[in-house]
Amino acid sequence: MSGSLKAPPGDPLARANYKSYEVLQTVDDKFVGPVAAGYQKGVPYPARMALRNFIRNVREPVVAIAYVLEIKPGKAAETVGRFGINSTIGLGGMIDLARSKPFNLPYRQNGLANVLGYYGVGPGPYLFLPLVGPTTVRDLFGLIADRLVLPIGVGTPFNKSYYALPINTLDALDYRNEADEDFKRLRDADDPYSTYRRVYLQSRIDQIEALHGRGPLVHGQVRYGPFARPVGAPAGALPAAERPAAEQPATDAASAPSAAPAPAQQVQPAPPPAPPAPPAPPPAPVFVSHPVVQPIL
Repeated sequence: MSGSLKAPPGDPLARANYKSYEVLQTVDDKFVGPVAAGYQKGVPYPARMALRNFIRNVREPVVAIAYVLEIKPGKAAETVGRFGINSTIGLGGMIDLARSKPFNLPYRQNGLANVLGYYGVGPGPYLFLPLVGPTTVRDLFGLIADRLVLPIGVGTPFNKSYYALPINTLDALDYRNEADEDFKRLRDADDPYSTYRRVYLQSRIDQIEALHGRGPLVHGQVRYGPFARPVGAPAGALPAAERPAAEQPATDAASAPSAAPAPAQQVQPAPPPAPPAPPAPPPAPVFVSHPVVQPIL
């Protein structure tokens, strides 16, 4: 018998995508992973958070434009407010003051790809590209458009390589560290490539559904990259904070609040004595048969 295997639905370029996936995994093992680990180890956490906040703040205008196109004026106004607060008293966006009290304006990810999905444009064929990773035709078009808004609309320094190259590199390294556990789980899967594709496409569906007020991400997401929530997390449960658990600052024992005293143990009254057992019934009578001698008449 002869024949050819058909590509999976939605992945007509499966063979090329798989080759690209293999190459990317090799590059990650040999170069990206070690560099990302060195970045995490060598750069103090406050500095890395400042860079992450700065990059997000720079992209806030694109997020606001996307909300305007989705006719969500409330979220667009909140995004503009975040940008104004963090750009001024947040030291150019390096400190995300807008998410804290009294402002309570959380960061949200949005862009042209989400706008297209919101209005019903399908994702198109799945792609796995060098330097980009998992995407679709719709998402790739949206990503390119998002990245062109500031270089075209503002110009210098956003259209200069000395700005774009380090910013995008630091952003990629930061996300690589944040999603390290996800990548490990994907590699341990029975079919890593297919699992990667399924997780990405489901994540994008969840993000679009959230814009309509549905799905597991309706109350927000904690990942801002290929995975909207950690791989393997329950559909309805999201971690409380964006920071990875491994990077949560350790609490000093001296400054930790003292544990609340355990409630006093209540003394239970002694149980009443058990009623005496009823007397045993008298033994049953034993009948003994004696022969009776009848007189002979």
